[in-house]
Amino acid sequence: MRWSLAVLAIIGGVAVADPTSGPPPAAPVDQAPAVPSAPSVVNHAPALLGEDLPLQLEAGFAAGFPAALPTGLSRGVGVGASLGWCPFRIGVRAAWMTATESSESWEVTNSDLHLRATAGVEQVAGRGSFGLRLAAGGTLVHESRMRQQGARAGLMGDELETSTWAMLPAADLEATVDLAVYDAWHFVISGGPSIALLDQQPHWSWISQIGIGWRR
Repeated sequence: MRWSLAVLAIIGGVAVADPTSGPPPAAPVDQAPAVPSAPSVVNHAPALLGEDLPLQLEAGFAAGFPAALPTGLSRGVGVGASLGWCPFRIGVRAAWMTATESSESWEVTNSDLHLRATAGVEQVAGRGSFGLRLAAGGTLVHESRMRQQGARAGLMGDELETSTWAMLPAADLEATVDLAVYDAWHFVISGGPSIALLDQQPHWSWISQIGIGWRR
């Protein structure tokens, strides 16, 4: 009987002392628990003059109705520059156009310098885009009048020729089409109605341009 109790006591002590039968050992104090890393934050703000803010320069032939003449066709050249936050674009434009008309008494030449600040929208479609552009600013008009046959009649000074300058408040509304041709080079065309205040009265005309553009 005593031997049986002794054997049971020995077996029980071995079971208590066995490390594999107890709970797992605690982690060392100097070992920090694993913490999942925070996701990285990506800055999606467009870089200045980057992919989301393209700079476009363009130049071409301009044509339209004179700002201060009731008839005639003005021809010249136009340039422009714009920046875009798709679908919006802002920019500046300038165009120089001249027209000459004659009557029985006078030969009249109008030279119009269009200066505009622009804002518009565009929609990308395939290899190009189309849009709508509103422009506001002024048209500097130089008008030169030459009396018909005045030099032959011996006229001089203001009796022969007169010249005046005027700055007319003006605005344009144009449809635009832009087609990528090669690399950064584009074919651009635009046109639409134009209005100018002449002697405090609205004078409607038309302006258009066709040319090439370069977009970064």
